[in-house]
Amino acid sequence: MLKSMTGFGRAETTKGETTIVVEVKSLNGKQFEVNLKISPLLKPYEFDIRNQLQQTLLRGTLDATVNIRQNGATRPVVINTDLAKYYHSTITSLATELNLPQEDMLNVLMKLPEVVSPATEQISEEEWLEVEKVIQQAVTDLDAHRLDEGQMLSADLLLRIENIESYCIKVRELDPLRKDRVRQRLEGLLAEHVGKENVDENRLEQELIFYLEKLDISEELIRLENHCRYFKEILAEADPSKGKKLGFVLQEVGREINTTGSKANDANIQQWVVLMKDELEKAKEQVLNVL
Repeated sequence: MLKSMTGFGRAETTKGETTIVVEVKSLNGKQFEVNLKISPLLKPYEFDIRNQLQQTLLRGTLDATVNIRQNGATRPVVINTDLAKYYHSTITSLATELNLPQEDMLNVLMKLPEVVSPATEQISEEEWLEVEKVIQQAVTDLDAHRLDEGQMLSADLLLRIENIESYCIKVRELDPLRKDRVRQRLEGLLAEHVGKENVDENRLEQELIFYLEKLDISEELIRLENHCRYFKEILAEADPSKGKKLGFVLQEVGREINTTGSKANDANIQQWVVLMKDELEKAKEQVLNVL
């Protein structure tokens, strides 16, 4: 099971004259970060809301909005007359200076921030429990989107790793031919510059073994195959939060690919190494979106 960090969730409920609307959007991020916009009535519960979001969503950059709307006159309101007078004085002065019309001033004032506010700054415990329920519905909706996208990510990552494994097999097939070419090239150079009859065959064999050991890539290929196998095992784990772990394994995969390319000293093998690097970069891009 794999989850993406990207998703969107929305939930809405209406009880009596009160409507609660929750929207949560999530993008990839290294840690848990949330930009929370809530109704003033919910300010005392901001910490609880943040905890509720983190418990399920774990990681990512979130934009969350929790609104409570009053559809009727069930909740009394207070008009901040001092603030309204200040707004009126400022707007009138500006309108006069700019020679603008001043009709319908009251309607404008009533829409300005904090001129009209609920008579009470708290909600009841029953109302808060209802808000919690709606938040959880939105989070569950977002989490379902994350899971759907995670399935696509998992399939793509598996494809990238299997491609690297197949290219690794190609490199293994070419490796013996590479060693033969190295041997032939060295023997040819010695015959050309020293003369074949002057070459000490025993010493040549020792030097060839030493040189080929320095160019040997068998250990790198074994480690590369092990890392790929471990990556697939992590993909199959039940834990949904494994993006960082997968990223660390890809770093090790990249290290073995780079070492193989630098030690191989062979154009044919290098072509397969380039293809491995291409698949690796695609996998790294996808892992950035994994929870």
